[in-house]
Amino acid sequence: MRFSTLLTSASLIGAAIAAPAGHQHNKRAVVTTTVDNKVTLRVTIGPNGETMNAVATENAVVANAAVAATTSAAAAAAATTSQVVAAATSTSSTVAAAASTSTSSSSSDSDFSAGAKGITYSPYNADGTCKSAADVASDLSALSDFSVIRLYGVDCNQVENVLKAKGSNQKLFLGIYYMDQIEAGISTIASAISSYGSWDDVYTVSIGNELVNSGSYTVDQVASFVATGRSALTAAGYTGPVVSVDTFIAVINNPGLCSLSDYMAVNAHAYFDYNTAAADAGSWVLSQIQRVWTACDGAKDVLITETGWPSQGETYGLAVPSKANQQTAISSIKSSCGADAILYNAYNDYWKADGAYGVEKYWGVFSNE
Repeated sequence: MRFSTLLTSASLIGAAIAAPAGHQHNKRAVVTTTVDNKVTLRVTIGPNGETMNAVATENAVVANAAVAATTSAAAAAAATTSQVVAAATSTSSTVAAAASTSTSSSSSDSDFSAGAKGITYSPYNADGTCKSAADVASDLSALSDFSVIRLYGVDCNQVENVLKAKGSNQKLFLGIYYMDQIEAGISTIASAISSYGSWDDVYTVSIGNELVNSGSYTVDQVASFVATGRSALTAAGYTGPVVSVDTFIAVINNPGLCSLSDYMAVNAHAYFDYNTAAADAGSWVLSQIQRVWTACDGAKDVLITETGWPSQGETYGLAVPSKANQQTAISSIKSSCGADAILYNAYNDYWKADGAYGVEKYWGVFSNE
């Protein structure tokens, strides 16, 4: 998400950035106010009423659907800051204005009818075997309203099959999953592109997914992987964006990741926040967009590359998995920041293990259970 130039004048407010140690984290309220119709001040209030960070933007409206849920304690804390004149309640129109597309987007990317920028897709049957080209085509027929389809790897002929099945107005967010097979994976992508499309069909290529968050690799190692990927992609004729996807909290805790990608591609799931209900998923995701943007000093646009809600599994605090709550959460995300979000996932992944809280299989937006 693009924000205006960050104003760092100490006369406005001192900024302190919170970086929670774990994946779960406390919910934060955000208060915005406009001073003299020129400067919009956005202050994040911590769970105990403390000021966590402040961002001032000139000639811009910074919207936040979470303002409507601001607690009286947070509002009181904000009032103690002399520069915060009043708490602003955002509307759907101002949220839409704030959710600008990233610099890598084409002018038509905002004309999506699905309500979100894209959706993720995995080409596997319930037993883990590869879906046929016909099955992939059938799956993609339900995804025609999304401008971006995100894939994670190159196995199962998925790049080839999705290229053949996608609409002419759709682009692919491609991924290299195995870091010991970067060049081979890019060769597979290039071959599929040569036979069934062009590099214009590619929105972004990711080198890895959640490598730092998983504890598998360090920031320096990821930097090396991205460099290898860039080199191979350039040699293959690709000139578009290259990123390494990680979680929002991994970026906040490891800001060195900010310099590696052409824009910040981060995964953020409100279900794993103990204090966030389905109806608040959108405002929570929007808050993570701002936190990542702030962690990267406002230098990089932010795209949420995974976000959704499980339809089955264990209740986790205020987060209750159900099909109805999944629909509520998805609607909230679309309303708050859909232009900057790729939904997770198109269909349930029955081939996966149950995972934490028994939710891993059940994120399918187009699945019936």
